Amino acid sequence: MMSFLFSLLMLIPLSFLNKFWLVQWMMFIFSYFYIFNYSAFILGYYNISFFLGLDILSFSLILLSYWICSLMILASKNLYKNNNYYPLFLVVLLILMLSLFMTFSSLNLFIFYLFFEISLIPTLILIIGWGYQPERLEAGVYLLFYTLFMSLPMMVMIFYLSEKLNYLEFMFLNKNLVSIFMYFCINLVFFVKIPMYLVHLWLPKAHVEAPVSGSMILAGIMLKLGGYGLLRFMVLFKSFNLNLNIFILCFSLFGGFLVSLICIRQSDMKSLIAYSSVSHMSLVLSGIMTLNFWGLWGSLIMMLAHGLCSSGLFCLANIFYERTHSRSLYLNKGLLNMIPNLSLLMFLLVSSNMAAPPSLNLVSEIMLINSIVSFNFLNMIFLSFLSFFSAVYSLFLYSFSQHGIFYSGIYFLFNGLICEYLLLLLHWLPLNILFLKMELMLM
Repeated sequence: MMSFLFSLLMLIPLSFLNKFWLVQWMMFIFSYFYIFNYSAFILGYYNISFFLGLDILSFSLILLSYWICSLMILASKNLYKNNNYYPLFLVVLLILMLSLFMTFSSLNLFIFYLFFEISLIPTLILIIGWGYQPERLEAGVYLLFYTLFMSLPMMVMIFYLSEKLNYLEFMFLNKNLVSIFMYFCINLVFFVKIPMYLVHLWLPKAHVEAPVSGSMILAGIMLKLGGYGLLRFMVLFKSFNLNLNIFILCFSLFGGFLVSLICIRQSDMKSLIAYSSVSHMSLVLSGIMTLNFWGLWGSLIMMLAHGLCSSGLFCLANIFYERTHSRSLYLNKGLLNMIPNLSLLMFLLVSSNMAAPPSLNLVSEIMLINSIVSFNFLNMIFLSFLSFFSAVYSLFLYSFSQHGIFYSGIYFLFNGLICEYLLLLLHWLPLNILFLKMELMLM
């Protein structure tokens, strides 16, 4: 574990030597080395090194972080071409990757909290430093204050647990807490991060103002911090939380249904994809709240699938933006006639977004539907609405932008670059091939 940590640290001086593509290549190499690090037949924690260790949950989310961060550099080729402070961009990205690595692999509760909060700062710098619009400052303030305000009660609870237990290691957390106040103190920050309906307003704002790399890391990894935290901390409330979870589960499904309706009303491509993230993550939250085998594994697989799929869709929205200089669905029309290759890739990613086979989204949705319906049969009502409307807004996004009469005011179109096809394929291929090895996830 420490070897991967130091390898990331050593990339920081390399970033200042104008080696943009070398850093990206090294990140891919580290991700491949990390895959070989997987010990499939060891249960529980393994690779324990100093205060870091892995289980299957940590392993899969760190691998996703490596993959998305590598693709972020590939997607930000314009920063390199325009000489737009790209060494600083690489340093911010590597610090973000370091903080995510420490968050997901930490065995200690306080170190987890520390790096959970540190990961907010590079994301904020990405949005404010390389965002497109003047409103990015407001989006950054939303992101900062939503997370910080909700995380302070969690810090108080960590000190309380330290006082009561005299240790903060995850693997020994067996305290049985029975207070609703404590439940919300610890979990509110994760409800904001995931994000749950009513505390989701920071996400569409941050996505719309962020550069493509910021959108990728927000959709691909930052939302998964909330799911990871909930999966880790639910063990503290195992005696009473099923009585409370049914309310959160029903509210989350209802919120996901409302957000799906909001998606159909969007005219901005990035805003539509951002709201669809809220809808998908409401399913993840519902699966975690069931606290059964299918729910927990379905939530993990949905997080991995959504990280790849949503990140790919944001890349596509950015590729169209670079050509048409607009994210509006009213101006991006008839693109199928002009750039059919990219339209094919968009169709593949959109079909994965609506859980078409053979994507990981389908596997996770089947597991989550089993889990949520077995928890309470009446949940089937909103689950059916969620599944139906996810297909509706996905097809709306595809058909509205690719079909129709081409807007004559836009004439600056050129075909896809090789690195753009590579970027989109590296999102789509893992998403549709990983289902072949599902037995590794269900040991």
